[in-house]
Amino acid sequence: MSLDAQQLADAVEFASVSYAESTSSTNTDLLADVDAGPWTVRITTNQTAGKGRLGRVWEAPAGANIAMSVLLMPSSMDRVGTIPLVAGLAVADAIGGTRLKWPNDVLLGEKKLCGILAEAGGELPPAARVVVGWGINVDLSEDQLPVPHATSLRIAGKSTDHTQIAVDVLRNFYDRMQQWKADDTQLMEDYRNACVSIGARVRLDSHSGTVEGTVDTVTDDGRISIDGTAFSAGDVSHLRLKDGNYS
Repeated sequence: MSLDAQQLADAVEFASVSYAESTSSTNTDLLADVDAGPWTVRITTNQTAGKGRLGRVWEAPAGANIAMSVLLMPSSMDRVGTIPLVAGLAVADAIGGTRLKWPNDVLLGEKKLCGILAEAGGELPPAARVVVGWGINVDLSEDQLPVPHATSLRIAGKSTDHTQIAVDVLRNFYDRMQQWKADDTQLMEDYRNACVSIGARVRLDSHSGTVEGTVDTVTDDGRISIDGTAFSAGDVSHLRLKDGNYS
């Protein structure tokens, strides 16, 4: 189902929507647009050079996914590290049955439905710019999935209405960002309730090395706590128990 840019713009009155039939990266577009204001949305269903976390590439056939980015201009850079987690929570709010893997992978079942990348540009506030981008697998078939651990709304038998999905995610993100600005403690409590990493045995790979252990919690500032030690960055893998060992 195609995206109706006008319907989307009408439904998200708090945002300024910029639609592209095709673009390399919606994040790159917004970071380069010096005239864009806060809550400018760049969206496409054909992103040709999408970016993922840790330098990965986010790929999907034309028309099969939603690539969408939002420009934020926070008055303070305090707590900006939690914004990507808020972005993941907004998708979990919008799409029933989804859960979160720290920091912000959106899972449907045990497979990845959506990836999120936040990038910062500009100098100190008020010039600071934070762009949050989502890549949501909407209408991919099994043979179109980029990796075995991915899934799509179509495969899961859920709605593939691109426009409504984008509306729901943006509305939820806007509401959650109001909580973020108010430093509402319920925001991170809701994140923890949606995060399947908590209580899981995991491996965390980072520039400083690899850690294995059990996730105690996600802290209020967005760090993952593994066996009592908090980490702010890294790639988390959930480990499975097989033949008495985790792998």
